[in-house]
Amino acid sequence: MIKKSIESLQLEAAQTGGNTLKRSLGGINLIAIGIGVIIGAGLFSLTGIAAANNAGPAVILSFILAAVGCAFSALCYAEMASMVPVAGSAYTYAYATLGELFAWIIGWDLVLEYSVGAATVGISWSRYLVTFLAKFNIHLPAQLVASPFELITLADGTQIHGYINLPAVLIIVFITSIIIWGTKGSALFNAIVVALKVSVVLVFIALGWHYINPENYKPFIPANTGEFGHFGWSGVLRGAGVVFFVFIGFDIVATMAQETKNPKRNMPIGILGSLVICTILFVLFGYVMTGLAHYTAFKDSAAPVAIAIQNTPYEWLFLAVIAAILIGYTSVILVDLLGQSRVFYSMSKDGLLPQVFSQLHPRFNTPFKSNIVLCLFISLFAGLVPIGVVGEMTSIGTLLAFVMVCLGVLILRKTQPDLPRAFKTPFVPVVPILGILTCLTMMVALPLDTWIRLIVWLLIGFAIYFGYGKKNSKLGQEQRK
Repeated sequence: MIKKSIESLQLEAAQTGGNTLKRSLGGINLIAIGIGVIIGAGLFSLTGIAAANNAGPAVILSFILAAVGCAFSALCYAEMASMVPVAGSAYTYAYATLGELFAWIIGWDLVLEYSVGAATVGISWSRYLVTFLAKFNIHLPAQLVASPFELITLADGTQIHGYINLPAVLIIVFITSIIIWGTKGSALFNAIVVALKVSVVLVFIALGWHYINPENYKPFIPANTGEFGHFGWSGVLRGAGVVFFVFIGFDIVATMAQETKNPKRNMPIGILGSLVICTILFVLFGYVMTGLAHYTAFKDSAAPVAIAIQNTPYEWLFLAVIAAILIGYTSVILVDLLGQSRVFYSMSKDGLLPQVFSQLHPRFNTPFKSNIVLCLFISLFAGLVPIGVVGEMTSIGTLLAFVMVCLGVLILRKTQPDLPRAFKTPFVPVVPILGILTCLTMMVALPLDTWIRLIVWLLIGFAIYFGYGKKNSKLGQEQRK
């Protein structure tokens, strides 16, 4: 239960040169990183699901409610990031407020979430690539786009097993090489990718707006069917729970604190700015989508955007959306891998993981050995394991981290009220408490398999912590002297 002092973390943040991460990110870079992970394929699928099953055209209200729920945690992240601008995000904040064991739990769990996230997105990226290339009559060998445990049915009815999902492996390797190249280079690549996919979203909104049928908004909030969550105001609330996971990801911005110029100013800008911009885009996107087609048309559809686009003369727009999904997934992988390696970097610097994970490249000042080890693990995972086994990309660990950060703000306001805070969460303790309650509610609503995965992973983590981390903890060694 030993804790790091805020003062020691602030001294660590002030260090420059030597074995420290290079500060090269500004507020715009951080906003782009946040947008990069928030706008993924979920926007193109979950919007239709929530509209068809829960909220109807009022899905735009669901987006606003979900954003407000996320904002409680985002405001707490902004305060903590402005006080403790070092790599590690929720792991570091837990170390300062709750103690080493809780920090380990959060750090270890975030590693799982980022790993599973990157692998899952890599596999989905591969599938969308196959679909995209098929539109141009380019067909990749079936054995090279599926894992050995997947059975593929060919056009002639023959069934074969895959060898390896090669595109999934290659995209992980490609993104890792960009990350090793340097944070500034990664940020530039991410900015280009974000600009492209946001452009597609804006084009969909702009072109689709002219073909909106006002009759599709009637009724705006469909009458409840008699079952909670199926339309009516309860449906709007349930829809908020469905689309909540579209917003998860802004927390990765906080992992980049030690590579940010003037982090006390820029971290809150990055965290809150990306959330506000994405909320505006999502509301406009949902409004146009449910205006182009009646919400009932999206029922049981895997590609609701395609249904909406059918009500415009722009058939090419669906191809552009697939391209946007590919681009969107690329930036999600980039940010997941960035966040994961920075959490490992912080845990290694503290002695809880081997030193190899905090060794920086002599030229690029990036934790390149950590990147390479994680690349090998995640690329093989993506290439050899079916997507159904990799699991749903619902971030129970991220929600747990949100709870810890909100709790951390409450603890520090009570125990160290006079600490300088460049950004202060408003309406404390109301906002942190609402953040905790929102995230706990979302966690309870998650499928059982995500809880099982979390518990098994934590048991492995406890074995590593008590077998290695506790003995090698730098803070623990200092206290034992």
